[in-house]
Amino acid sequence: MTAEDFQSGQLLLIDKPLTWTSFQVVNKLRWLIRKQFDIKKIKVGHAGTLDPLATGLLVICTGKFTKKIEDYQAAEKEYTGTIALGSTTPSYDLETEIDQTFDISHLNDDIIIETSKQFIGTIEQRPPVFSALKKDGKRLYEFAREGKKVDIPSRKITIKTFEITNIALPAVNFRVVCSKGTYIRSLANDFGKAMNSGAHLSALRRTRIGSLKVDSSVTIEAFEARLKSLNIS
Repeated sequence: MTAEDFQSGQLLLIDKPLTWTSFQVVNKLRWLIRKQFDIKKIKVGHAGTLDPLATGLLVICTGKFTKKIEDYQAAEKEYTGTIALGSTTPSYDLETEIDQTFDISHLNDDIIIETSKQFIGTIEQRPPVFSALKKDGKRLYEFAREGKKVDIPSRKITIKTFEITNIALPAVNFRVVCSKGTYIRSLANDFGKAMNSGAHLSALRRTRIGSLKVDSSVTIEAFEARLKSLNIS
C-alpha cells in the first residue's frame, strides 16, 4: 500500500470503539495516513454515523472513494443491542441521565415479542432531539443542550427485522435490520411507549452495512499496526 493507493481510494472497515465519535475515528485515521506517508492532505470520510455509545462497523472511504459514501449510507443496516425497559432518558440512550421510571410488572415475554411485531415494515419515526440532524442550520443536540424545544418532523423508515433474541427484564436483547435513516434509540423509546413501560437503549453494535460485515473489520490499533508495517520506498 502506498500514498497513491490511499489517494486513489481505499475502503476501510473499522470496528468503532466505545465512547469515540465517528468524527474522531475519521480524524485519527487521516492523521495516521498523513503521518505514515508524510503527505499534507488526504480525503477521509465515513458512511453512516455511529453514536459515541455504539460500537461496530464504521465504513471509512479515502481519496476518490469518498465519492461512494452516499452509496454506502443508503445501504441496509443491521444492529444488535440491548433495550432497558422501565426507564427513559432525554437522549433515548445512556448519554444522558434517567429522567423517568416506570412499572414493568405487567410485562412478560409474550407482550414484549408481540409488541416488537408492531414495528416491522414501513413506519413513521421521529428522530431523537439529541442527534446531529440540522434544523435552521443548527444541530438538534445544540437546541437540546440549551433546553429549547424543537418540533422534529417524523419520517418514513423501514424495519425489515426486529427480532427479540433474549429477555432478562429489564434488559431485552435484539437484532434489527433496517433502512437508512433509522434511529435505533428512537425505536427503543417508541418500543417502551407502546408497552407503557418506558425504555432506553443501553447498548448498540452495528454488525452490517449492505454486504459489509463487522467480522471483516479491524480495530484502530490494528489498522495503525498495519500502516507501520508497510515498507516506504
